[in-house]
Parts: sequence; structure tokens; C-alpha cells
Amino acid sequence: MHIGFVEIRNFRKLQSVRIDFSNTTTLLVGANNSGKTSAMLALHHFLVDHADFSTNDFTLPRWTAVNEIGTAWELPNKEDNTKNLALSDWDLLLPSLDVWLEVGDHELHYVRDLLPTLDWAGGLIGVRLRFEPKDVNALRNEYLTARNAALETRQLGAKAKNNGEYTLTLWPNDMRTFLDRELGELFTVRTYLLDPAKQTAPLHGVASPQPLPIESDPIDTNPLHRLIRIDNISAQRGLAPTGPTMQDMESSDARPSRGGRLSEQLRSYYSKHLDPSKNPEPADLDALQAIESAQKAFDGRLEIGFAKAIAELEDLNYPGVVNPQLKLATRLRPTDGLGHQAAVQYVVVAETGRILPTPLRLPEEYNGLGYQNLISMVFQLMAFRDARMCVGKAGKSASNVNTDGAALRPLHLVLIEEPEAHLHCQVQQIFVRKAYDVLRNHENLRDDVALQTQLVVSTHSSHVAHEVDFSCLRYFRRLPAAKGCEVPCTAVINLSNVFGDLDDTKRFVKRYLLTTHADLFFADAAILVEGPAERLLVPHFIKKHFPHLDRCYISLLEIGGSHAHRLRPLIEELGLTTLIITDLDSAEAAGHHEATAPKRTANQITRNTTLVDWHPKVKSVDDLLDLADDKKVLAYEEQGFLIRIAYQIPITVTPDGGAPTEALATTLEDSLVFENLAMFKALDLKGPINKVRKLIEANPQPTALSEALNTTLARFAKAEFALDLLLLKEPKELSVPRYIHDGLSWLQTQLDNKKSEVLATALQTQP
Repeated sequence: MHIGFVEIRNFRKLQSVRIDFSNTTTLLVGANNSGKTSAMLALHHFLVDHADFSTNDFTLPRWTAVNEIGTAWELPNKEDNTKNLALSDWDLLLPSLDVWLEVGDHELHYVRDLLPTLDWAGGLIGVRLRFEPKDVNALRNEYLTARNAALETRQLGAKAKNNGEYTLTLWPNDMRTFLDRELGELFTVRTYLLDPAKQTAPLHGVASPQPLPIESDPIDTNPLHRLIRIDNISAQRGLAPTGPTMQDMESSDARPSRGGRLSEQLRSYYSKHLDPSKNPEPADLDALQAIESAQKAFDGRLEIGFAKAIAELEDLNYPGVVNPQLKLATRLRPTDGLGHQAAVQYVVVAETGRILPTPLRLPEEYNGLGYQNLISMVFQLMAFRDARMCVGKAGKSASNVNTDGAALRPLHLVLIEEPEAHLHCQVQQIFVRKAYDVLRNHENLRDDVALQTQLVVSTHSSHVAHEVDFSCLRYFRRLPAAKGCEVPCTAVINLSNVFGDLDDTKRFVKRYLLTTHADLFFADAAILVEGPAERLLVPHFIKKHFPHLDRCYISLLEIGGSHAHRLRPLIEELGLTTLIITDLDSAEAAGHHEATAPKRTANQITRNTTLVDWHPKVKSVDDLLDLADDKKVLAYEEQGFLIRIAYQIPITVTPDGGAPTEALATTLEDSLVFENLAMFKALDLKGPINKVRKLIEANPQPTALSEALNTTLARFAKAEFALDLLLLKEPKELSVPRYIHDGLSWLQTQLDNKKSEVLATALQTQP
């Protein structure tokens, strides 16, 4: 048994999404504010702690309809006043979590109460957890009572003020403000069965959860409690030097702390699995005897030490005749040895071959915060595993036994938020690579398919994303407000389905991203560039000429014109605004399509696969040179995003003593030369730049210079050429080739529009 997928509706940014779960590790990736944290919170709120719900967990657009229900209840007309008392009328407004389990026919005994039909023979079983009013009639009565009291108070105040008006707002002024205070008392989470035959696949990352029949009745208890054990490590681990609370000190069954010192977390593990005073066994008797002997010896020393002080009290007639005697005694517990600052220490290792007479130790806070986080998370994973498997003393605790008597739940779900905090890159990769193995490192788990473990990790780290297979990545994409949402919300893309049967493309992209970076999954936009020269110079152009763009999160990928189209399925699924900076790559139409300098009316074609197969799907060089700017933009209407192609366009140059003439370039390098002729003539440098200067002097006419550059630049080390330009005394004076300038201007406009849209909707939806 394992979770096949979950569907979340009306929870924060997640208006309607499906998250497919891998059988092992599922990684949630996406740009900032894309909904990853909302997904983790939804899982926690519905599956772990229902008391954490607040009005802020409702998707913002739903509050308009909720407030309209409250307004309708206030109407004097009885028919209108009662028309919204059915719980089904709230269905599309309420936060919900649908959990779909993949269950084998041999696991029937686990789900006998959840079977959709009597002839069910294995497959999907669905359960909906919905946060809903406990009683709609009671909710209506409570709301109207509070609302009428506020209106009456206002009327009385106005009367006392001689019909003057107060401008202050009295609670509650609508259903939202009423529930801000009363949500916990009037709402609860209830469980419903779903029909596997009615579940439908998402479209472009937007789910369509099945509606509940009007006559649906909730299940009396949540059946998932006896099927799934859930543990989580939050992003706020807070390894701060704060002491344990009294509750932590007294509760031996408490789970490992999510914050505080490592010593506190070790103490929690010890108390649950190793404490000899809890359900003692024969092997514990020696330790208990030693503790009792130490306690008696210490008590005797206390009695002697305090004898004089107690005698002084007797001089003050205490305890007197009837008052109880004062007796000092110790209370030693096995866990006390871990309840202090020096409980965890780090041994400073000496140089190889050197023996230290006294070991050097430092307190736990002297170790790096990254290693503290790593140790903390690994230890918590071990504690989750051992608690599930009832290792040690936990096996005798009633709290670890299900209500049906089964000690082991068949499924263990572990949630980890942002494990990369404070960890350097290699440690991030090691952790996510080994975390699942830690959860399965038990003799009864390694090969037992009846006891499954699923790990869900949310991250902002491309290094973590590197270590997880493509099929395990779930991309959270921000949808614009216009795409079926009143405010920006989220779609979730299952990247295992991106490439379909395109095996060569899938293999190329996976290997490419693994050998470079996975920043693409966390960016606001992407720029695909042709080669190393663009990879070096485009960031310089952005920094010097596009300050707004420089503040955005942009992933720059060097992919080449012959391979950029291979990223097309991924870009289209991610719905990522993308600028593709590529080369014209002019060639002879006849023969073997040999590369040549571009010329008009010469029956030339482009060899650039991206221009031919992706966009603008034009092969003729003449047509590409004359293509209007708006035709270089490709709009994906259904997904709500754009891409733009940027390639070399005609440049007007003025030779010495001549008239303005059109120059044609086919690569970044010759475009830079034509855009900066005067600067190159004045440069006195060695290497490629010196060769370019001599070519300019020898070929004053643009056509001849284009042919000479096309031949000479093909032999250049292009990265060396770009580096020489960056080392100029005033690199800002280097003019940006117009085709790149136009493309970057377009991208900056797109991101500025997105920012304005988010700010505008945020202001409109403030309560």
C-alpha cells in the first residue's frame, strides 16, 4: 500500500492541484511563493493537527462567496435567509485534501471499511478530508447573534450621540471577520469516501477533484489514522541555545523536539527507547541499582551538609511541635544525564599520528550550524523509524498501538521542509540521497513490501534537486490571475510525464541538467543561450544595462541552437517565461548546407534546429531577417506564458567616408564587432581582438567584413574572445547587440508585468 497521489483544494495558493507521490522520495520544487510550503502545511493540517487551521488557510477568492452567504443570512426575507443552510452549498469553498491510496488485493484487510464497491479487487481507494462547519444551522445562529449585537450597539451609540454616526468597525462586519475568532469552535475536519471511477486526470497541472454527492455522509472516524503514521521535520528547526520546557522535561513519551539543543533531542530519543526506568527489563537492573545507590549516597551527604542550617531553623522554633520535619532528598532519573548543556560534546581530533594526553572537547554550540542541522535531521529520521517499529521501550508503550490492536501501520509518511538550511552543497546532496535509506534501515523494513515508507521533501535547492530522479520531481508553477484564478495561484506538474516516449530527448535533458544545474526549477524566467561567449557576456549585459532584470531570479542555460529545442517539452510543462538567444546559422540551401556568411536574396537557409522546429518555424534566411518582432514571440494561451526567440538581425553601419549600409551577422561575435566598430578600431590588444581589428582595417565594406569575420571567427576560442571584452577598462561602453538588447528588454517587461500583477491582486484581496 502506498499513497498514489493527493488532491488539495481551496488551501492557500492551492486552489486545485494534484501531487503525485513517488513510491520512495517525492521532491517538491518551484520558485519562491509558488505553493510548496502551502502543500506541506495542508498535509500537516489535515493529517496531523486539525487545530492548526485558521482563516488564512482558505484560498483568498473563496472569501467573496463565503461573505455572500453571511449577507444572505442577514436578509429579512425568510426564503433567502435559509437558502444556504445545506452543507453541499459550501463544498466548492472549503479546504479539502483527497488522499488516494494504491492498495493491492492482498491488503484488503487494511481497507475493508473503505471499499467503494463489493466487487473491488485492488487499485485506487480515495478518502476526502474536508474542513467544514460542524453544524450549518449553528454557524448561522452564532453569526447572526454576533452580527445583530454589533448592529444594535451601533444603533444605540448613534442614538446616544444624537443620531451621529461612528466610523469605527464593530466585530463582526462580515463572515470573514466572524470566523477569524470563531473558526476553531464552529469548524472541524470530517472524512468522506470517494469513488475511484469518477476521478479525472489534471489538465496543465490543475486538478478536478470529484464533487461529493449531496447525500454523502461522513465516516465516523478517520480511517487513515490506523493506516498511515505521519512524521515531519519543519523548516524552522531552530537549533537555538534554549532550555527544554517543563512539559518536555516531564514527558517521557514526547516526540523528538523540532527545535532546541541536540542534547534535548537525544534526551527525547533516550527517554522513549532506552530509559531503564520505563518498563524495566533484566538488562536494566544494573543501571537502576547504580542510580538508586548514587541517590542514597547523595541523600546522606545532603543530610550532613544541611545539618547546621536546619539546626539554625530549629532556633527559630521551626518545625516546632506540630509542623512537619524538613527533609532534603534527591531525585535522580536516567534522563537527567542528558538534560544539561554539556550532554553533547564534540571531540577535537588531533593531527594524524599525534596522541593527545587529554581529549579536547567543545560544547555542542561550538560545532557549525550546518553540521548541527544535519545531525539533528538524521537523528529525527532515526527516531521516526524506531518509533514506528517500536524499538526498545517504545514497543511496550500503549501510545504506539493502533486502536485495532495493530502496532505497525502499513504506511509511514515523512515530510521534510527545506533540508538544505545551513548545509553546504555536498552535504545537501548526501542528505537527500541517504534520507530514505535511514528511514528503511531496520531489519523488518528493508525487504518488507507490506510496510511501506514514503518521503516528501520540499526544497529551494538545485543541489537537492540534482540528486533525485526526474520522475520524482513535482514542479509548483505560479499561475497568473487571469488563468482561472482571481488571484495568482498554483499548478503542480508531474515531471515524470514531461517527455513521453521521447527517449533521446529525455536522456539528453536529464544528463544536461545533472551535469550543469537544476536552477530552472526555481527561476522566475529562463534564458537559453547559444554558447560560452553568450554565457559570459549576457550576465554582464544584464548587470550593466538592465537593472530591473538583474534583481530577478533568472536561470541562464548554455544549450546551443542545435539542442535548445530538446528543452521544449520541459519549458512548456513548466510554463516558464523564456528568452532563447540563438544564432542565425546561415547556410547554403544547396548541397550539404555548408555554413556561409549571410546574404540577402541568395537562397540561404538556417541550420538552427530551434528556429526551424520550435519557433518561428521559418527556414529561409531572407524571411528570418525580415520577421517582425511580434512574430518572434510564441504565446501558450492555455498555460498562460510566453517565449521569445532572439537571433541576429540586420545592423546599420557607417564605414569611414561612406553612406549607412546594412550589415548582416550570423553569430554573437560578428554582431559585437558590427555594433562596436569604432571601439574595436581603437583597441590595442593582443589575441583575438587584435585579429578582429586587423580584419576591420582590411575590409572597410560590411559585406566583405562579414565574410572575413565568418571565416576567421570560426577558428577563435570564443570564450577567450568574450573574456578579453570583459577585461576592457570600461566594459559598460560595449554596446549590446540589438537582437540581444531587444530580447532582454522584452523579458524585463514580462517580469515587470508579473510583479505588477501580483502586487495589484495582493492589494485587492487584503481583508
